[in-house]
Amino acid sequence: MQWLNGLVDLPWWGYILVALGLTHITIASVTIFLHRHQAHRALDLHPIPSHFFRFWLWLTTGQVTKEWAAIHRKHHARCETAEDPHSPQVLGIRKVLWQGAELYRAACKDRAIMEKYGHGTPDDWLERNVYTRYSGKGIVLMLLINLVLFGAAGLTIWAVQMVWIPFFAAGVINGLGHFWGYRNFENEDASTNLVPWGILIGGEELHNNHHTFGTSAKLSYKWFEFDIGWMYIRIMEMLGLARVRKVAPRLIVDGASNVVTPDSLQAVIANRYAIAAGYARELKVVYRAELTRLGHSSLAAQMKVWLKQEAKDTPEPERAELARLLEQSELLAKVYAMRQELSRLWERSSLTRDQLLAEMHDWCVRAEASGIESLQSFSRKLRGAALA
Repeated sequence: MQWLNGLVDLPWWGYILVALGLTHITIASVTIFLHRHQAHRALDLHPIPSHFFRFWLWLTTGQVTKEWAAIHRKHHARCETAEDPHSPQVLGIRKVLWQGAELYRAACKDRAIMEKYGHGTPDDWLERNVYTRYSGKGIVLMLLINLVLFGAAGLTIWAVQMVWIPFFAAGVINGLGHFWGYRNFENEDASTNLVPWGILIGGEELHNNHHTFGTSAKLSYKWFEFDIGWMYIRIMEMLGLARVRKVAPRLIVDGASNVVTPDSLQAVIANRYAIAAGYARELKVVYRAELTRLGHSSLAAQMKVWLKQEAKDTPEPERAELARLLEQSELLAKVYAMRQELSRLWERSSLTRDQLLAEMHDWCVRAEASGIESLQSFSRKLRGAALA
């Protein structure tokens, strides 16, 4: 009966470490290869890691690259609408959290999605004749390998491997990642960062950052956030096995600048979500003090969100409450109006660069003449904004 123990005999905790290690390789393969490399083209991969990731995903998920990339691209293109393949805002959190894999399989059957969004994915002999044609055979081979290596314990390890991605990637990220968590940026969808340490799911926990800068190879943004997938990419880049194509634009401020320049305008447009978040942060002392004076200090967190988002993105039930609040305070009305005027800099795509420069200059002049110290400070930073 020795064969039941397999070729590798480990203590009980050793099998747990093996299961966690194998699933982590799968998570890294999903986030680096399928997500950042294939779906978003945020980095290029050397053929060696690229083929390894494809082979490993065939063994552990049976996922076809074209199908995964196509469904994810449509998710971004139609996020939080009835056409989104897996939005908890439309389908409900329970549906996406517990049946995320079923939603993927249903979307895979839609050939229109594959044709429109599946372009540019691998189409070589291996993909056509092995990975796609026999997509379910890899996981059977993985089961046999586990049984040979670890005996009966290998069946449990294999079961963990099989449920890890469907639950955490299809369920947790697509479900909780659009339902619960914190938001650095008030972008157009409901994406959230689950935690600031992206380790368990390879960095995908930083989902709000990703939806804000969809083509960035790096998912962390704030100084306290950690993206382990990005760490792996940087290691591969140093070894010549990867090349980063794009990361999120970063804003720097030259305090010595007193004029609006084309560079500062470009920086504002490229970092519109960061600018909006910075505005809410800079004006925090002003709106909190005013809300306290009005007896509405409990609305401070909500006011922060209202200042970070575009007026069109404020949910309908909240608009009446916001309007009543602004009617009670000329100061809050001024702060909110200036924020919405600022957003028009990146909405007026029909204006020439010179016209946009004039708009930004006019905004800064009015902000600095407002008598609101925090607004004046923000305006001076805006003039000195530049891309890192």
